[in-house]
Amino acid sequence: MVIIGEIAGLLTSLFWSINAVVVTKAGKMVGSSWIINRTRLVFALLYLVVLNFILYHQALPTQAGVQRWTWLSLSGVVGLAVGDAFLFQAYLMVGARLGTLLLSLSTIFGVLEAWVFLGESLSLMEIVGIALTLGGIMWVILEHGNNSQPTLRPSAWGVLCGVLAAIGQATGLVFSKQGMAGNFSPISGNVIRMSAAVIALWLITFMQREAGKTIQVLKENPSGLQLLALAALLGPVIGVSLSLLAVQDTPVGVASVLTSLSPIFILPISHFYSKEHLGWQVIAGTILATAGVSILFLF
Repeated sequence: MVIIGEIAGLLTSLFWSINAVVVTKAGKMVGSSWIINRTRLVFALLYLVVLNFILYHQALPTQAGVQRWTWLSLSGVVGLAVGDAFLFQAYLMVGARLGTLLLSLSTIFGVLEAWVFLGESLSLMEIVGIALTLGGIMWVILEHGNNSQPTLRPSAWGVLCGVLAAIGQATGLVFSKQGMAGNFSPISGNVIRMSAAVIALWLITFMQREAGKTIQVLKENPSGLQLLALAALLGPVIGVSLSLLAVQDTPVGVASVLTSLSPIFILPISHFYSKEHLGWQVIAGTILATAGVSILFLF
């Protein structure tokens, strides 16, 4: 049984978890999630262009064709630019705990969109596996958030932003599925996706006249800039490339839930790195999510 896509999904979550720790540390130095996102995506695009040139002897995958460029560009704009914008706004308005919980809804939206637009269907055991995994993730987020994170008073707009972030992530995966059809390189696919996201983000940045401020903040925080360079390699380069491989080789619903396991993977990091206490509910949620993932691998 070939499980390359499933393994890629798990590795995506692992790298995104490590990336979250690095970004958090960089955020304390830089102080702006918007500057973080703009900067790390630029670094990521530079890495990807160099890597694509080394592997395929061209900076941009010009042979990909108009249709593939269109789907992957839409995926980059919707998933990385628009989706992340709503996610950051949700974090500010309802807190990281509820924002992350709302983002977990992307699995449900992904299954529905893949069924409607791609005609994908899941077996009963895959549905059970997704449900168990999603339930475990939500349990961990709720309990871990109650123990270690301050809560903000939920607002209707903040919750809506979280839901829109989940829709953006799910839609980005569906678009990626279309763009990655066939045996197309995840690295080349990521170059296209990242190019569109960087162009969209920096157009908005120039329209808001924030470019000068972004450069000034980065000049004043060289250590933060170095961390963002590392975060770009871990998340947008390695993590996103693995997620494209996952969605290429597995149904969107399965890929979505396997790439959403960062709250589970980050637990041992929080425990050993930040010395956070893990309650029994967190451990139980982790076991539940692990059981769901096991079902996805076995059936």
